[in-house]
Amino acid sequence: MQIVVNGLLTSYQRSGNGKQLLILHGWGDSSGGWRKFADLLAKDYEVITIDLPGFGGSQAPESAWGLTEYANFVAAFVDKLDLKLAILIGHSNGGAIAIRGLSSGVLTTTKLVLLASAGIRNEYKGRNKALRLITKAGKAVTSPLPRTVKKKLQRKVYATVGSDMLVAEHLQETFKKVVTDDVRGDARKVTIPTLLMYGQNDQSAPVRYGEIFHEQMSNSTLEILPGTEHFLHLEQPDKVLKLIREFLR
Repeated sequence: MQIVVNGLLTSYQRSGNGKQLLILHGWGDSSGGWRKFADLLAKDYEVITIDLPGFGGSQAPESAWGLTEYANFVAAFVDKLDLKLAILIGHSNGGAIAIRGLSSGVLTTTKLVLLASAGIRNEYKGRNKALRLITKAGKAVTSPLPRTVKKKLQRKVYATVGSDMLVAEHLQETFKKVVTDDVRGDARKVTIPTLLMYGQNDQSAPVRYGEIFHEQMSNSTLEILPGTEHFLHLEQPDKVLKLIREFLR
């Protein structure tokens, strides 16, 4: 399904019946990556999955966006469809967007589920500094090369240091804004019941992030999934679904 929200053509999926549940995907993902898990949730809830602007089938914003712009967009989407959200699920960057939206009051819901949520931005200053130095060096070295060769080498450099900048090349400026926006202060303002889930082996959003959010969010529960990395809902769907159902019940 498609709808125009704030001038942007937006794709979304809607299935099931019951209390309304909205899923916000992470950076480089889309509603398509949630289809199987959404079908499981749709047995108990009305599930809405959205392609955030610039991902999946949704039009990219004309300017660089940060978490605030994305949160405001989600709020406009909710208003446009006249949704009455009971549950909000955010994965990775979608979790950071959810925290920003709830803390600012543009989003409201009764319960929040954060899976491998991002939003802790300065825990690894050394790594971030190294990333900037490596990418600058990479640009200098590859600048004389043909465009196709340059892009291929840059992807290898970014992949080596664990950056998602080139996952969505058309959103590089947006990526820079997003990954420098820390939501710890926002998390303190989120007082609704919150379930935090993190993979024990996640390198993108390590368990430490979950511990920090758990400390900041007064009404939160933290679950660590052994042997799991960043995409918990794909790696251990049954376990994740069981924890969500227990939490929402």
